[in-house]
Amino acid sequence: MAVLTEEQSMLRDAAKSWVQEKSPVTAFRKMRDSGVDIGYDAAAWNEMAEMGWAGVIIPEEYGGSNFGYLSLGLVLEELGRTLTASPLIASGLTAASALILGGNDAQKSEWLPKLADGSAVATLAVDEGPHHKPEKVDATVSGGKLNGTKTFVLEGLAANLLIVSAKDGGKVELYLVKADAPGVTRTKLNLADSRGAANVTFKDVAVSDADKLSGGAELLEKVLDRARAGIAAEMLGAAVQAFEVTLDYLKTRVQFGQVIGSFQALQHRAAKMFTDLELSRSAVEAALAAIDADSPDVPELVSLAKAKMGDTFHLVSNEMVQMHGGIGMTDAHDAGFYLKRARACEAAFGNQAYHRDRYAKIQGY
Repeated sequence: MAVLTEEQSMLRDAAKSWVQEKSPVTAFRKMRDSGVDIGYDAAAWNEMAEMGWAGVIIPEEYGGSNFGYLSLGLVLEELGRTLTASPLIASGLTAASALILGGNDAQKSEWLPKLADGSAVATLAVDEGPHHKPEKVDATVSGGKLNGTKTFVLEGLAANLLIVSAKDGGKVELYLVKADAPGVTRTKLNLADSRGAANVTFKDVAVSDADKLSGGAELLEKVLDRARAGIAAEMLGAAVQAFEVTLDYLKTRVQFGQVIGSFQALQHRAAKMFTDLELSRSAVEAALAAIDADSPDVPELVSLAKAKMGDTFHLVSNEMVQMHGGIGMTDAHDAGFYLKRARACEAAFGNQAYHRDRYAKIQGY
């Protein structure tokens, strides 16, 4: 486990207290049952923003606290424990990173304060097919007009600002596009984990050099790595909670006159989960710390963390359902929420196969 500063410990403890009191899994269930299109509780998001979580990585001059990515990872881990739905990864992490790394002074001044206080939501629109493949960009900018379609855009319905990848003169660039701009059409997607996402179509949307971020394909890869590390941190929190709930069940459920946790086969399976969780935590924290240190090995550490965390959350969510038996198969129990979230998180920003392949290529294989 990472050695935390006093400020980081306070931030983690505040997040832990808030999610337990204000955003338990029952709150997620209520949000899901309400059928709200944006996929999260707007009032809860406003509270998060008021506590400064939306501005954790944003510089102080733009209304943030500049606490770094490891600090934001601590918050995301606690939110993951109770499956709290919010645009924090899409807006406070991914979009904010794009503006911090590639925005000019005017772009930062216009958008970062709004992202920091939660008054605006932004997201990254990259993928164009059923799988994560950011290098495949068919969207184009020609004659000042953006045309193309982006799929599975996280928080696509809630966003006020879209950061869109498109080819301009054969080069990949990122453009800032207001979600209500003429020519932008958003279609809601109903995902298994009940979170907010949309397909977005751009038809002759007006853009200019003033809307372009600096950095092109290199910037996009840096932004995606930060998003991947953030979602891995959320996955870690959800997987740890799923394991702890399952472990409590093993200690109390009685079958054949014995507590089922006394059965050696189940003990071995629990030990496997615990070991994988500890390894995953090390990988996730190493990736976040590397981003804070601007280390050259960020890409490989991020891919390692995302692949390992995907495997672990997949395992733990499966075991949560199986070890709870019949009740684990019902919607009345929370196990299904964790399993569905695991599958959605695996696919977001590259699944295990994508990141194993990427890691191998970075290593020279």
